[in-house]
Amino acid sequence: MLAGVLLLALPFCAAERASGYAGSTVVASYPPAGATNTAIDYYFPYASQVGYQGPTPTGAEPEAIVTAIPFSKVENAFPLSRPNSQDGGPDSTFNVMRYWGNLSPMYSVKSFGLPDASPIIPEGCGLNAVHLLMRHGARYPTSDSGPSQFAAEIHSAVSKEGFSVTGDLEFLATWTYKLGTGILTPFGRQVLFSNGVAFRYRYGELLNAFTDLPVFRTTSQDRMVDSALNFAAGFFDVRNYHSDYHQEITIEADNVNNTLAPSHVCPNSNTEDIGHFGSTQASKWANVYLQAAQTRLQTMVQGFNLTISDLVNMQEMCAYETVALGFSKFCDLFTEEEWEGYEYYVDLGFWYSHGPGNPTAASLGLGYVQELVARLTQTPIAVWNSSTNSTLNSNNITFPLNQPIYVDAAHDTVITSIITALNFTSLAANGPLPIDHIPPNRSYIASQLAPFASQLVAQVLSCPASGDPTHIRFILNDAVVPLPGVHGCMEDQNGLCALPTFLSGMQERIGQIDFAHDCFADYTMPSPNNIIDGRYPGRVEED
Repeated sequence: MLAGVLLLALPFCAAERASGYAGSTVVASYPPAGATNTAIDYYFPYASQVGYQGPTPTGAEPEAIVTAIPFSKVENAFPLSRPNSQDGGPDSTFNVMRYWGNLSPMYSVKSFGLPDASPIIPEGCGLNAVHLLMRHGARYPTSDSGPSQFAAEIHSAVSKEGFSVTGDLEFLATWTYKLGTGILTPFGRQVLFSNGVAFRYRYGELLNAFTDLPVFRTTSQDRMVDSALNFAAGFFDVRNYHSDYHQEITIEADNVNNTLAPSHVCPNSNTEDIGHFGSTQASKWANVYLQAAQTRLQTMVQGFNLTISDLVNMQEMCAYETVALGFSKFCDLFTEEEWEGYEYYVDLGFWYSHGPGNPTAASLGLGYVQELVARLTQTPIAVWNSSTNSTLNSNNITFPLNQPIYVDAAHDTVITSIITALNFTSLAANGPLPIDHIPPNRSYIASQLAPFASQLVAQVLSCPASGDPTHIRFILNDAVVPLPGVHGCMEDQNGLCALPTFLSGMQERIGQIDFAHDCFADYTMPSPNNIIDGRYPGRVEED
């Protein structure tokens, strides 16, 4: 309330001297202290206690992925306000949200090279099973994030003489940091719930093939559990979802094997020179694309030196504030070209740390690929040479092999590592990525691969329709992915690969990935780094 009073009482001058609280952190606490009173719960009974529910029979399960033409796409991020760039207006077709990399809300990708392919099941084929790997929803920044550091720097600067702001940065005089840490935002919860509803519409008919309750998996981080539960509430029913399936919550911690959080058992993926190599490469690019912004914005602030890192943090602040608060004044500080530069900044970070350009990426995705093969063949895992968990994966209760629907929740970096392990080479066609310019028509774009609430779907099909599966294909954020990198998979306009061929190709790929070496060996990044398949050059695991 204090900020509101000051804004009304003190009109801005040409150069606004900041208030003492500028940059400080604001937190909320709900429900209010003392508001929870079990003594009055008697007055608010549950619906099951009230009764009088009326008729409750359900209808048939939907199967829109087979019958719905055209396919329903994700094209907006309601209820968030769509931001503008510095040189754009309300009528601009440039969508800033789609240039936030892994911080972008998920949107339907047009094509990964198969423009005529649709997520709708190809004519003549039948749907036998579906495997969903999804990312958690929109969240607050993690601890010690760039945006929180920027806020602390501003708060420190306002306590000293000479700090003032004007022009587009005038809002910083009374701006406060309102972001939490790591957990889902309301928008993040909403999207996962909506995704659960959409998944029920598309694949609900497969529930008729279950003989027991489904087992869905997530990790123990708060945002992971919250994402899984919101998805389940949408997919099943908000009142009864807890009794309609089993939610497996796997421990996400150091030295615990977990295919949905594999970096905790891969030391090299956490080192500065190997695991964080992407940050090094991205920073070199930031010094290129943000030069003009640094010159322009520095003229609007006195008593504070705007570094390139500050500008990157301000671009991140735009994304985080928008998905948390619905709007951010940081967004229109940057031009369209600078937002394109930020998108590529994120692409470089993912390519060289969690994608085809990092020697640990394929190993990080290996465990999930082994689980996928086990599920597709209904054969228990027999070799424990990755992030797979022998305790959980050896138990047919915690790792069933006969489900028509599988749902796993993971992180953005895990999804891009799994994509690398699956050898989706069409996405790496433009690599290695340069650090001094944006290549035209690039195929590796983080906002299309691992945005908030990203979805990688494997459809197991029978073509022609029958009870036995014959083909498989992958759909990433509503675009079919071609499979030329899987040995034996032929070009197909619908992205189909014969299931035996795919399984053979995956066994070959599994044999190529040396988890022990890439995660534990003492090596340095090759220079120049021409890695494009997520493995250390020249390493082939022996069968």
